[in-house]
Amino acid sequence: MHERRIPEWLRHAPNPSIRGFATLAGLEAVVRGILISVFPLAMYRALGDAQLVSALYFAVGVVSLIAGLMVPWVIRFVPRRWVYSAGALLYVCGAVAAVVGGPGGVVLALALNTMATVMTFVCFNAYVLDYIARIELGRCETSRMFYAAAGWTLGPVAGVTLMRWWEPAPFVVSAVAALVMLSVFWIMRLGNGKLITRARAPAPNPLAFLPRFFAQPRLVAGWLFAVIRSCGWWVYVVYLPIFAIQSGLSEQLGGWLLSLTNAGLFAAPLILAWMQRRPLRRAVQTGFLAAGLMFCGAALTSGTPLVAVAFLMLASFFLIVLDVCGGLPFLMAVKPSERTEMSAIYSSFRDVSGILTPGMAWLVLLVAPLAGIFAAGGIAMFVAFGIATRLHPRLGQSRIGTAQPPAAPDPRHPQPQL
Repeated sequence: MHERRIPEWLRHAPNPSIRGFATLAGLEAVVRGILISVFPLAMYRALGDAQLVSALYFAVGVVSLIAGLMVPWVIRFVPRRWVYSAGALLYVCGAVAAVVGGPGGVVLALALNTMATVMTFVCFNAYVLDYIARIELGRCETSRMFYAAAGWTLGPVAGVTLMRWWEPAPFVVSAVAALVMLSVFWIMRLGNGKLITRARAPAPNPLAFLPRFFAQPRLVAGWLFAVIRSCGWWVYVVYLPIFAIQSGLSEQLGGWLLSLTNAGLFAAPLILAWMQRRPLRRAVQTGFLAAGLMFCGAALTSGTPLVAVAFLMLASFFLIVLDVCGGLPFLMAVKPSERTEMSAIYSSFRDVSGILTPGMAWLVLLVAPLAGIFAAGGIAMFVAFGIATRLHPRLGQSRIGTAQPPAAPDPRHPQPQL
């Protein structure tokens, strides 16, 4: 009789659903979205030099990359739920540092936020691979982006608006959202994920999985897609606001445009429907080719700032297309016994792009104006397009769409497939 009086949700953990994971991602979008347009402005205000901003972003990226690769090793000794919780609390610590630390506090806040992102991202992906079937990964990614659309759409413009009213305001909102995200995580009761039985052996070095990663071409290709796509977002998010200021446009233009761009996340279900009618390879190729053309268009029209901004906005739409489909080649190739380790390697794309982009920007600015960064971003997109041509033409059709008859191979032009 006593057993019946205990609520169901207290007797055992609920089965995590796609909607639950999407809700968690939506809250993280609020945490990060409200600051994404604030950090470049705060850094540029504090330092006054685009090259120095790039150098600091580079240093923060190196620290975050090391932290991300260490997450699987830490999880072998610390339960995953506590690692995720620590990441959420780092968001709060970063906000506090920005509010009370002055110019140096802004740099520390950026470092803490970057580490928080990689810690929560590794754990989140591992949980998704634990509880979501591979056949549902495409729907899960689409739902995650749809739920995150509000945070990424309203956050950037809200961030720059609140910053103009009271500089610490966006950091305070971000900290509160991080605490709500942490509460929802514990309500979902994800624990430490599903247990994968493995032979008893000493915990390997985090870098021990790199040879196994490089031995799987689909994983490497999927990771490169994520890195180059993220580099495109870095160019758009960090250097568009600086370009606007240097061109005499409004300081708040970057935040407004980023919000307008992120409204395209609401179209994620439509993008998925478009993907389902064609091979995954073609969708990935289309996204990278179009984004590359738009970035190059922005570089060529930089003398007319409004036209260049329009090209960058079009490029960002195709980056959203890549957000929907670009990660699927990697997620579909991960082995169950390597979920946490490969999730850590995959999550490193944020930090690698956070190293490559400001490093590349610093070099470009030595010999060219800011518009040269847009041209470099376009070239990177064309490189990714070339990699995408080597994906198997039927990749993902049985998982995210209706299978179609494979095209007949041309014996005159044999091509290796990933």
